[in-house]
Amino acid sequence: MSEFRELQPDKLEPLATGAWILGAGGGGSPYLGYLNMRKLYSDGHRVQIIQPEELADDDLVAVVSNMGAPLVGQERLSDPNFAAKPVQMMEDYLGRKFRAVMSVEIGGNNAIQPFQVACIMGLPVVDADAMGRAFPEAQMTSFAICDLQPFPLALADIRDNEVIIPRAASWKWMERLSRKACVEVGSVSATCKAPRTGKEVKESGILHTVTQAIGIGRTVEHARKQHADPIGAVVDGHNGRLLFRGKVQDMARRATEGFLRGQAEFTGLDEFRGRAFSLDFQNEWLLGRLDGEVAVMVPDIVCVMDSVTGEAIGTEVLRYGQRVTIIALPPPAILCGEAGLRYVGPRAFGYDVDFQSLYSAEEMG
Repeated sequence: MSEFRELQPDKLEPLATGAWILGAGGGGSPYLGYLNMRKLYSDGHRVQIIQPEELADDDLVAVVSNMGAPLVGQERLSDPNFAAKPVQMMEDYLGRKFRAVMSVEIGGNNAIQPFQVACIMGLPVVDADAMGRAFPEAQMTSFAICDLQPFPLALADIRDNEVIIPRAASWKWMERLSRKACVEVGSVSATCKAPRTGKEVKESGILHTVTQAIGIGRTVEHARKQHADPIGAVVDGHNGRLLFRGKVQDMARRATEGFLRGQAEFTGLDEFRGRAFSLDFQNEWLLGRLDGEVAVMVPDIVCVMDSVTGEAIGTEVLRYGQRVTIIALPPPAILCGEAGLRYVGPRAFGYDVDFQSLYSAEEMG
């Protein structure tokens, strides 16, 4: 089996589509990153994907993401050189070269981030991430759940500001320190998280999520070509659950402390006519209530999708009157154990609710 496989041009759009769905409303819209990748590919760049199992134990892997409020990210055009800057900073700080690059989260534009870095730096992208979706805070990863080292971290902005955090007392402290730096530079920055070895990626990462995102995107693409329901195809093909169908009745959001927070309210259509649904969010959709009763909660993956096109809709772009379908997808099992729920369960977000998944342990990714 070949060590690498090339990401073909016709996989770029499915990757973006699937990552946007897995983003659970966050991770930033992948559209600008997708356009950057099309331009990079038209200029002759190509990205190789490496399977995590093929990493050597001592290989060094860069873990990248954009950090900040998605609403602010919509006002800053995505830039491949900007994405690569903290990775280059980290190499200089460590005095070592990276073997490969991966995303901290497969959701939204952060799924595209390592591919932009790969084009600039000539590195392969690992078919893995550390969330299996998107989450708002830096400590909400499988690497934190497995108690791996949270430092060092490199952060850069468009004004030529560079920050290295060489140590932090805990994952939560790393989130606090890096978030403060991110807010100071305008609530959007490019980061290179704590480097991971090949062994750590294989043992503590969430594997094959690039393939998963492309698969979901291909499902949507195929349904559209067949003039079929793309949302129904995702539900049927990827173990989804239909939660609600309706239109946006109200939307309240604010950018604060480097996050986008708020609540969306929906009124029912079709079989849900006369019923109401609400969703709380902190960058990502966190907790949904049907007629006032809790119906779904993090870390189950909640997706708000355009009822016609099957495109995911992020928390930063949802607007009054949109007709939407709300579904859930299964979360990675590592997020739902006792250790995982301390970082990403409803109580980690301040809800006085015990986690109850829509999925059995066997159904989780």
